[in-house]
Amino acid sequence: MHLLFTVLVTFFAGMGAGLGTGFAGMSAAAVISPMLITFLHMDPYMAVGIALSSDVLASAVSAYTYHKNKNLDIKNGLIMMASVLAFTVVGSWVASKMPSATMGGFSVFMTFLLGVKFILRPVMTTKEAMQGVSAQKRAVQSVVCGVLIGFICGFIGAGGGMMMLLILTSVLGYELKTAVGTSVFIMTFTALTGAVSHFMIGGTPDWLVWGLCVVFTLLWARIAAVFANKQGHSQDPEPRHRRRAGGAGRGHHGLQPSDLKNDLNARRAALRIISGSIILK
Repeated sequence: MHLLFTVLVTFFAGMGAGLGTGFAGMSAAAVISPMLITFLHMDPYMAVGIALSSDVLASAVSAYTYHKNKNLDIKNGLIMMASVLAFTVVGSWVASKMPSATMGGFSVFMTFLLGVKFILRPVMTTKEAMQGVSAQKRAVQSVVCGVLIGFICGFIGAGGGMMMLLILTSVLGYELKTAVGTSVFIMTFTALTGAVSHFMIGGTPDWLVWGLCVVFTLLWARIAAVFANKQGHSQDPEPRHRRRAGGAGRGHHGLQPSDLKNDLNARRAALRIISGSIILK
C-alpha cells in the first residue's frame, strides 16, 4: 500500500513538474518539493535535491526541443549560466544551514506567489521587440540577474526556474517562447549543480522516489515541450517565405494574433495546474 501511494504521489508530482518545465520553463522543484514534503513527509533539503535531479533530464530534453524550433538564445544563456552556476552552490550551502520548517514553508510560498503573477500578467513581448536591446546591456543584465537566480535556485530549488522566467521576460525583455527555451537550457546545468551539491551535503536520497520522479518528469516535459512549440504554428499553413513577406495583421515571422492567444492560453493552463497543486495542499 505504501509503495502504491509513493508511485501515485511521484506520478502526479512528475506530471505537474514536467508540464511546468515543458510549457513554462519552470523548475521541477516548484511541484515536486512541496508534494514530497507534504505527502511523503520527506526532509525538505532532500526533497529539493530529488527535485533538482529530476529537473536535469527534463530541462535538457525541453531545451533541445525549443532549440530545434529556434526558440533558444544560447549566447546570452551561457553568459547568465556562468553566474547562476557559481551562486547555485552558495545557495545550496546556505539552505543546508536553515531549519527544515522555514525552508519548506518558504518553498511553498514562493511557488504560489510567482505562479499567481504569471497567471494574472501573461507576457506579450515579441521577438521583434527583443532586437531593440543592445547586446552589451543584455550581457551585463544577464550576469547581475544570474547571481540572484543562482542563489534562489540553490536555496529553495522551486524559485530558480520561476525567477529565471520572470527576469528573462520582465527585465531582459525576452519573447515568451525564447524565454522558456533559454530558461530550461540554463536550468539543465543549474539543476545538475544544485542536485550534486545537495546530495554531497545531505547524503544519498531515497532511490525509489528519486527514480520515479526522474522518469515521470522527463516523460511529461517531453510531451509539453513538443506541444508548446507546435502551438504557434499549427494554424498557419503558409510556407515560411510567404509568412516572412507578411500580410495585413501579421506579426514577426508570420505569427498571427490568434496564434499568440492560443500560445498564452496553453501556458496559463499549465500555470494553473502548478498553482492549484499548491493551493490544494
